[in-house]
Amino acid sequence: MAMTDRPIIIVGCGPGSPEYLTDAARHAVEHAGLLIGADRLLELFPDTKAERIAVGADIAAVLHTMEIRLGKVPMVVLVTGDPGMHSLARPVLRHFGRALCRIIPGVSSVQAAFAAAGVDWMNARILSAHKTVPDIDPRELAPVDKIAVLAGSPAALRWIGELAERLAPRWIFVCEELTLPGETVTKVSAEMLARMEASPRTVVLLLRPGVWDV
Repeated sequence: MAMTDRPIIIVGCGPGSPEYLTDAARHAVEHAGLLIGADRLLELFPDTKAERIAVGADIAAVLHTMEIRLGKVPMVVLVTGDPGMHSLARPVLRHFGRALCRIIPGVSSVQAAFAAAGVDWMNARILSAHKTVPDIDPRELAPVDKIAVLAGSPAALRWIGELAERLAPRWIFVCEELTLPGETVTKVSAEMLARMEASPRTVVLLLRPGVWDV
């Protein structure tokens, strides 16, 4: 099956700013008949004539609607950042199979965080504490020079602060609202991190000090 024959296109929309949308993403949306995604992603494309379905907590209902419309209309599923980074792409691929889906990559918030900190992300370990904190032994992370954690809740920040204390010394960067007008990158201590309130769109970097010498 040719790539153009795949009826579902999963589009990475970048960290949030329209400036970080790729031409491939815009082209896919221009040719969509049905556009599926969270409200804030749908708002990135105000001029599209496609029918819109807002994605909320009920993913099963969205997948059911897609199944009914499959083959009848070109469908584009919008996901935050890159589709390969903790996104709606996973349940869509699991439900429909890779043979029916084409994936258009995007810039992830992790990429944007490392870029904002001025550090490459080769060999970085990426964790998600966005919904629940990871069940991982800190000793497993001790040899890792660069760690990025998708955060966004007080519980996540407390967990990351405790992790940073176990892995000390670490430089801690809290990256909020990346690529958006309210973007901030703040260097903090583990103690400060545990008391912080951060945006739901936050990536925390834990970096061994030596990585700055590279």
